[in-house]
Amino acid sequence: MKRRTPSCLALLLLPLLLLAACTSAPDEDDGQPDDLSPAPAPGELWRPAPGVSWQWQLTGKLDTSVKAAVYDVDGFTTTKEQVAELKQAGRRTICYLSTGAWEDFRPDADAFPPSTRGEGNGWEGERWLDIRRLAELEPLMAARIDMCRDKGFDAVEPDNMDAYRNKSGFPLTADDQLKYNRLIAKLAHDRGLSVGLKNDLDQIPELVGEFDFAVNEQCMQYDECDRVAPFVKAGKAVFHVEYEKPIGQWCPRAREAKLSSLQKKYELGVWRQVCR
Repeated sequence: MKRRTPSCLALLLLPLLLLAACTSAPDEDDGQPDDLSPAPAPGELWRPAPGVSWQWQLTGKLDTSVKAAVYDVDGFTTTKEQVAELKQAGRRTICYLSTGAWEDFRPDADAFPPSTRGEGNGWEGERWLDIRRLAELEPLMAARIDMCRDKGFDAVEPDNMDAYRNKSGFPLTADDQLKYNRLIAKLAHDRGLSVGLKNDLDQIPELVGEFDFAVNEQCMQYDECDRVAPFVKAGKAVFHVEYEKPIGQWCPRAREAKLSSLQKKYELGVWRQVCR
């Protein structure tokens, strides 16, 4: 059962540390979109700055009315018209794709050779990909990123980018992962799209220069937020979510670290609370 964020009145009865969290009272509304990064010059990539507001919605009917500067949404189910609507309202858009795992529910699922599909990654219908198989995977991922570009997205969020740290069913190494992640970044950049590094904390020192922002889950819960700091130091946004740890316990630290932080539910629907 998810805990609700306590009201400011309730916080008066809690220790002083939690009372301080009331000054960063989370709510459902960011105010007007406020992309803190400068507009890129023609031909340059969009690079979101630390602290920019965002919404992450991967399931349910897309709500385009959330007042966030950046929307991170599913690349397959979001239409070109919805992307255009968001952009007309001043939002930047990120195209979510799974680049490290096969998904049986995607329209291109049959294009992936069975030999590239490994162990399940913990989500129904998904299996890790053998990222060493670049000859087979590169054209498939290029086609997916082409789709993001053609729909008008500004950037790509490639997911499942740390197979080598998981039980994938393949003897993957850190070098295999670095080579694959760099390939994905190049495919995005070649198409004029920014690209984010999803999790993969161990390889941030090697990859921070090649990715334009980061997406992180639960670094507060696992006491890992210092590991995404190289992105902030480089002037690049870290889009961060927590699912379990109550927002009042971590929001002040997230603001101090200049993270773009949300409280979300695991299904990543419309609901969100904002750390501000």
